Amino acid sequence: METKVYTQDGTVDLRGRPVLASKTGKWKACAFLVVYEAFERMAFYGIASNLVNYLTTQLHEDTVSSVRNVNNWSGSVWITPILGAYIADTYLGRFWTFTVSSLIYVTGMIMLTTSVSLKSLKPTCREGVCNKASTLQIVFFYTSLYIIAIGAGGTKPNISTFGADQFDDFNPHEKKLKASFFNWWMFSSFLGALVATLGLVYIQENLGWGLGYGIPTVGLLFSLFVLYLGTPMYRHKVKNTKSPARDLIRVPVAAFRNRKLQLPNNPSQLHEHEPQDYINSGKRQVHYTPVFRFLDKAAVKDGNSSRPPCTVTQVEGTKLVLGMLSIWLVTLIPSTIWAQINTLFVKQGTTMDRSLGSSFQIPAASLGSFVTFSMLVSVPLYDRYFVPFMRQRTGNPRGITLLQRLGTGFVIQIIAIAIAYVVEVQRLHVIRVHQITGPKEIVPMSIFCLLPQYVLLGIADVFNAIGLLEFFYDQSPEDMQSLGTTFFTSGIGVGNFLNSFLVTMVDKITSRGNNKSWIGDNLNASHLDYYYGFLLVISTLNLGAFLWASRKYVYKREAKEVNEGCIEMDSKALEIYPIGLQV
Repeated sequence: METKVYTQDGTVDLRGRPVLASKTGKWKACAFLVVYEAFERMAFYGIASNLVNYLTTQLHEDTVSSVRNVNNWSGSVWITPILGAYIADTYLGRFWTFTVSSLIYVTGMIMLTTSVSLKSLKPTCREGVCNKASTLQIVFFYTSLYIIAIGAGGTKPNISTFGADQFDDFNPHEKKLKASFFNWWMFSSFLGALVATLGLVYIQENLGWGLGYGIPTVGLLFSLFVLYLGTPMYRHKVKNTKSPARDLIRVPVAAFRNRKLQLPNNPSQLHEHEPQDYINSGKRQVHYTPVFRFLDKAAVKDGNSSRPPCTVTQVEGTKLVLGMLSIWLVTLIPSTIWAQINTLFVKQGTTMDRSLGSSFQIPAASLGSFVTFSMLVSVPLYDRYFVPFMRQRTGNPRGITLLQRLGTGFVIQIIAIAIAYVVEVQRLHVIRVHQITGPKEIVPMSIFCLLPQYVLLGIADVFNAIGLLEFFYDQSPEDMQSLGTTFFTSGIGVGNFLNSFLVTMVDKITSRGNNKSWIGDNLNASHLDYYYGFLLVISTLNLGAFLWASRKYVYKREAKEVNEGCIEMDSKALEIYPIGLQV
């Protein structure tokens, strides 16, 4: 008779019953989720990659306004996951939060498709003269966009962490499988983005915006149907605390209240539950680290107080969030660089020779497919060749540590923006040589000159985007992993808002008096090279800040139960490397 072996991490099915390890989870469950991720990314990039062109050519917005509006919407898409993750971690759980949010997302997609399809919801043009969009048209269009942003807020932080939940950290084989999960999860995301930038962008500009938005809407509905077919195979994490984020407030308050108390010389004298208590509750104990020591006073035992002190594990959870915040801050500038792909890079490409053969014109936004293509090529190479090669030399299961991975990506990004600066300088030189002045005159310079910066940004993203997603999931307190991954999404969101702010301020400052704006409507008479040079300088300074922050970071050290109550330190604990970039 076959022995029923249940998962060791306490995961359950949708009804709260323990699940069999052999029949649930792992890649057979993730396969359903991966289908959704690919179609959802196709829908998102089908909008984001060409939105700046829709705003300028269909709604007739100026360059700065369109860039600002694209960045603000993209920023909202990436910032709303903070709310979605909080709801999941505190109230509904990942699965049900995702379910409600996916319905909101689809509603927004249907409204957006309607907005670009019906003549009454679009500005009209007669004999080459186009009317401005009416208030109703603008409100309906942007309402649709921001409903999508709200839906993404609940789906984005929960679908990837729900996928990671399908692997049991207490099972050595499944933990090994999980080490590659985020690489291949992002691979599916890149596939969706590639279809969007290659196919949907062309359809939008040549066959109609309604069809270009309708296809991903239908695809998203299909992917949700596939996702829910896999429901019997999914594993669900059990919430161990009602409001896990409460400790983020409780610990600093307790530390301030105990500020006059003396810290013990030995950290073992701080308040902590017995290891067996954590085993019985299914939670993980987080061990003491010597950083942010002012918070340690929250765990000082005070016999004169009626309030119980916080545990070391609670204090360390707050320390983890503060430590991740320091890394988060130095990801904002790289996210600003990434924001150029769907905005200024696209507008720059529209001024260049896009001919491929005698009759075919490459959509400027389609060049973004090379970002995705370089990712698709780089992820398998990274996972199958680079990681095993480096693992033999470093002894690290990941090949290189997560912060080494981030640092490498940031360096490649700096090289990419430096190349963008050089290419723009050359474009302006060609403009001067041919005495081009008109905003719609085509510069006799191939759009493929932009290719290196796109490819390098794709390679950089394999290092820093996937690395950031894994870093924030890995380093988050156990009960806040959905909220933890929003460090990744919110960094991208704030980076988009920051780029919106920078573009607006640079335009206002540089256009004072009779001066021409660096980022004017006529890019052939502007100085986009100056803006790229500015980004290059702040990116280099930010790299220095990242190196400093990485040297200061101290990592999560957990204990877990193995083999009948024995306690073992988790293998991801506190890896220190001589160059200062730690795991």
